Amino acid sequence: MEIDETILTDHPVVGCDGGGGALGHPLVYLRIGAARDVVCPYCSRHYVLKDGVAPVADH
Repeated sequence: MEIDETILTDHPVVGCDGGGGALGHPLVYLRIGAARDVVCPYCSRHYVLKDGVAPVADH
């Protein structure tokens, strides 16, 4: 299943389950780092961090 959807968020860590209930995918937590965006490896949802929100610090 590929959604290819962009979601603006004000949280640097997001949980994605595909949003399809039984048709979704396992819940995964994605960390938004310095690039300010992340793509879900299961459904290709694209999460973009809103301006003014600090990304997760890389260690």
